[in-house]
Amino acid sequence: MSHRASTWLRFGFIRRYPFDLAAVSVGAAVAYLLVTRFGTESGLRLFAMVPLVLFLPGYALVSTLFPTDKRSANRTAATAAEARPRGIDVIERMGLAFVLSLAIVPLIVLVLPVTDWGLSAQSIAAALAAVTVVLAQLGVVRRVRTPDTERFTVAPIASLGRLRNAGLTASSVVLVIAIGAAVSALFVGVLLPVSAGGHTELALYSETDDGELVAGELPSEVAPGTSIPMTIAIENHEGTQQDYTVVIQQQVLEDDAVVERTELQRLNTTVADGTTARSERSVTPTVAANETVRISVLLYHDEPPTTPTNENAAEETHFWVDVTDR
Repeated sequence: MSHRASTWLRFGFIRRYPFDLAAVSVGAAVAYLLVTRFGTESGLRLFAMVPLVLFLPGYALVSTLFPTDKRSANRTAATAAEARPRGIDVIERMGLAFVLSLAIVPLIVLVLPVTDWGLSAQSIAAALAAVTVVLAQLGVVRRVRTPDTERFTVAPIASLGRLRNAGLTASSVVLVIAIGAAVSALFVGVLLPVSAGGHTELALYSETDDGELVAGELPSEVAPGTSIPMTIAIENHEGTQQDYTVVIQQQVLEDDAVVERTELQRLNTTVADGTTARSERSVTPTVAANETVRISVLLYHDEPPTTPTNENAAEETHFWVDVTDR
């Protein structure tokens, strides 16, 4: 008998599970999968980020805070406690979903950089999805525990009818203006940096006698025909795996203008997001003695242009070398 009662309770809970909160949880999970699967250039990725950033976490929080529907005018309160207004209407619920998202997203953006996950499109999407799902489940518990007569339920047709008959009030106009300003600010502050992707870091290191990599200690003078050992480091923070091409170029300058370019080496590599690839290389200046050259390391996404330059490279670094006859 207890087993039958337990089964009835489980299925009863499933039948009462709010459809809107189920859709919010599934939508957050799907948005996270789309963000992590597609690159920064994909419009589908930005399309998935819009509801995840602008609406879903705020709606889940609103559902947790306000499990009840707004009392209609024709319902008479039985007690003084019931006479107090309870719940919010659909317009207020939707508006607060946007506004509260503004409170959730910046907090996540501030916290992530100090964690092991760092700040990237994937980490933001994962944190927002997790927060949305957790808040949605809390909202489910609160709403299921609310009496049927007071519980907020999703009835799209009835809600549209109420909105059509209610008209716009002053508070609705103010709410719409606030939502518009909030959405604009959020697009500028959050969506654009996320959709624009991250960045790549390029660095040159030399190796000490102890095998330690140090920056800024490459030799400034070499004899003709002497090789210069160096380590090229590429750190990927673009949000997705990247294919890179590195061009090592010897440049002769006159009056700050490059008058001669010689490609010494070229490197192709693939770097996973959030990782650093290092490559040990040796370059040998080809100019004669008593000349000064600039050794430039130029990094490109995918293939470089026909004439690689410091100006058209995605990232560049360089050092100067005097070729002496000593």
